[in-house]
Amino acid sequence: MPNSPDINTLIDAAIILEGDFSDHPADRGGPTRWGVTEAVARAHGYAGDMRHFPRKKATEIYKRKYWERPGFDRIAQLAPHIAAELFDTGINMGTGTASRFLQRALNALNRNGRDYMDIAVDGQIGSKTLASVEAFVRRRGARGEAVLLKAIEALQGARYVELSEKRPANEAFLYGWLANRIG
Repeated sequence: MPNSPDINTLIDAAIILEGDFSDHPADRGGPTRWGVTEAVARAHGYAGDMRHFPRKKATEIYKRKYWERPGFDRIAQLAPHIAAELFDTGINMGTGTASRFLQRALNALNRNGRDYMDIAVDGQIGSKTLASVEAFVRRRGARGEAVLLKAIEALQGARYVELSEKRPANEAFLYGWLANRIG
């Protein structure tokens, strides 16, 4: 099995990318620190001013909400680069969206069911999704993982453009999303 990515390294990279405190008027997430929105911080018991939201608390949320709960830690045992991408995408777009990108890409790459059966695109990492990842990687190897990663990023990039088309205020973020989240 491939080496699993170190979650602490992934979290540190996410926090560096997301930055310290932000309260951009076009950001529907409102006040954010370390990439954690006020709503997420509140849902995890933080009641203080977001300007003072502790990095340690952000790290705990990232590990639990964006790595373990969606099952990306289990993907990491099979396809570490895919797991790292799902973690990052999950932070920015939600873990269900990231999981659906994976499931859609797996279905499109299964050679009409010859390599493994289609799976439900339900945003849940369960036994069938894990089995499909395992079958894909067994058949396609490291090069296949790179291709699967490209497919997920293509779906992500298309979604960013759609978000900007549907809500022009999101154009304030489109360049950064594409520059920092794709490839």
